[in-house]
Amino acid sequence: MGQVEEVKKKDRLLAMIIRNNYECEGVDFITPNEYSQQVAYMHHPLGKVIDAHVHNLVHRNVVMTQEVLFIKKGVLRVDFYDEYEDYLESRDLNQGDIILLISGGHGFQVLEEVEMIEVKQGPYAGNNDKKRFEGIAENQIIYR
Repeated sequence: MGQVEEVKKKDRLLAMIIRNNYECEGVDFITPNEYSQQVAYMHHPLGKVIDAHVHNLVHRNVVMTQEVLFIKKGVLRVDFYDEYEDYLESRDLNQGDIILLISGGHGFQVLEEVEMIEVKQGPYAGNNDKKRFEGIAENQIIYR
C-alpha cells in the first residue's frame, strides 16, 4: 500500500486515503486547489515559526459536501459506491489513517472499536444533508 491511496471509478476520484506512515518535509497540500475541502500534511522542525494570522473573508460556493475522517483508534471498513449507489470496493482504515471522501457514496462497518473525528462543511443539514440507501451485504465485500 502507498502512503496516499486513491479510490476511483474510471477517472472519477471518490476518496483519498492518507495512511499513518505518510511523511514529507515542509507543507504538502495533498488535495487539488479546486476541492472545497483542503487537506495538507505539515512537518516542521523544532523552533519553526508560523506567522500569526487571521483569515480574510472569502466567499466560496460549496455545492457538494466533502468530509474528512481521522481514525484515532480501531479499524473502520469503508464501502465505496458511485453516484448511482452501485458498490465498487472496500478499504480498511487503521489508527492514524485519514480519509477525504470526495464524491460518490460510502458506508462504514466498525471492525474494531473506533474513535474518529469527522470534519466537513457546515452547518449540518440533518436529513437534508444526505440520502440513505441499502448498503452491500457482508458476503459481497471486495477488497482492492
